[in-house]
Amino acid sequence: MNVTVDNLQDFFQVIADKMAAASDTLGAMDAKMGDGDLGLTMKKGYGAMPEVCSQITEADLGKKIGKCAMKMSSIIPSTMGFLMSSGWMTGGKTLVGKKELDGAAYAAFLRGFSEGIVKRGKCAPGDRTILDAIEPARKRAEAVIAGDASASFADVADAAYEGAKEGTEATKTMVPKFGKAAVHAASAEGVADQGAMAAEFLLEAIDDFAKR
Repeated sequence: MNVTVDNLQDFFQVIADKMAAASDTLGAMDAKMGDGDLGLTMKKGYGAMPEVCSQITEADLGKKIGKCAMKMSSIIPSTMGFLMSSGWMTGGKTLVGKKELDGAAYAAFLRGFSEGIVKRGKCAPGDRTILDAIEPARKRAEAVIAGDASASFADVADAAYEGAKEGTEATKTMVPKFGKAAVHAASAEGVADQGAMAAEFLLEAIDDFAKR
């Protein structure tokens, strides 16, 4: 199922449900390497999006996503909240003027999402951040479209989710460079980055929606 303005609230609800279910997992991971509030932050931020979406009267898909993302940044004013909302805002810009989020549009959206994170977080691949799940996802999505420009949203979303999982797994060998995780760098070996895991859950939810 492609994402449109008409089903955008349902789209955000699927993500909200996924983040609520993942809250304890993310919280436990963050307790070891961060502040311990990542799970609650993602649950609160994405949990608010369905209602936020319902209150925004905007006919353009990309602009509506961007406005939702701006609200997210104020609901969860934290590092991860800003990174996520920046990803959504920049990704949303790639959808301005489009009627639906299909396979090709999703690949473009992920490139924008990645660029938003880089701009806001000043990070690069290999720094052990959320970007290390998003970038492999972006690459896998674009590879599908390069092979078949008309590939379905479900096919592209599935590839992106697989890329995110591979990226998250790869963070187990990376050295953290930011925040409290950098202070506890010695404890990071063999453990996946919690920010990358949050991105993995996000892309899993999007994959779930696409397969409807």
